[in-house]
Amino acid sequence: MSQHIAETAVIGKSSSLGFNCIIMDDVKIGTNCLIGHNVVIHAGSIIGDDVRIDDNTIIGKSPLSSPRSIFKVDPNLEPAKIGDQCQIGANVVIYVQSEIGKNCLIADMATIRENVIIGDLNIIGRNVSIENFVKIGARCKLETNCYITAYSEIEDYCFVAPAVATSNDNYMARDKERYKHFKGITMKRGSRIGVNSTILPGKVIKEDGMVAAGSLVTKDVTKEDVWQGRPAKRISKVDEAQLLKNNLDKK
Repeated sequence: MSQHIAETAVIGKSSSLGFNCIIMDDVKIGTNCLIGHNVVIHAGSIIGDDVRIDDNTIIGKSPLSSPRSIFKVDPNLEPAKIGDQCQIGANVVIYVQSEIGKNCLIADMATIRENVIIGDLNIIGRNVSIENFVKIGARCKLETNCYITAYSEIEDYCFVAPAVATSNDNYMARDKERYKHFKGITMKRGSRIGVNSTILPGKVIKEDGMVAAGSLVTKDVTKEDVWQGRPAKRISKVDEAQLLKNNLDKK
């Protein structure tokens, strides 16, 4: 078997590694883990118990920085942490100083940048991109190909449908004034965004707010209301049967 395992790495009982794995210095892998082929786990990363990591995935990658980049790389970033009983698909990249809670599913080709905190029992779908300085609560579902921009916050029980795009820069990369105003989106507890919608910088979707499919959100979405259109406008209340308080026992 061709692989590199650093002498300072710790691999728990009953954990197994595929071919061509690279496990760097001071990595800690818990018990009963299943690590696929060609997996790279960078220095200091912590993997909990009963974790599955599929082929070609990278844990603890350091970010790149162009001379033109707004975000400069902090040389003191902490190692990545993966909670117990997570399932991580193939070709996933999870950066340094990201923290994943327990019982999360992160599907194939997802990317999670540095300075991201993700709570427990989340589903991060196929090819989802989560940029840096994002916080995600518990029991959320982010579906295929959605994009979560930097400086966003998503609270518990939120839903983001496929191909949703979010943004954080009203100046579209011109004018130094933009440095003072970067702000991602905020999704309050139980809020939902429909397929192929676009959310502009700094917008808040309040508790149990719902954005209908294909909408362009240019204003804050009000609590327990449905917004639809381009630009989106309030069209109705969320149906009582759809409110989070009436569905918690189904989660």
